[in-house]
Amino acid sequence: MSISGYIDYQRREFCKDIKCSIQLDLDAQQEGSQEYEKIRRICKESCKYTTYQFHHWLIQKRYLIIRSENQK
Repeated sequence: MSISGYIDYQRREFCKDIKCSIQLDLDAQQEGSQEYEKIRRICKESCKYTTYQFHHWLIQKRYLIIRSENQK
């Protein structure tokens, strides 16, 4: 759900912006191919970057992390 006047984070935007070598390899593959899925698993299971790095990248890029107070 987008908020008027704001843009949503796009999938793998961090990875592409920092030019992650795994992301570059992934971009070179056909989406859905065996090689693509093999490389994608590396991202999911063994990311080279930390949540700390990602969080500070979000701050630097002026992203806001929001949550509805109505959620349990």
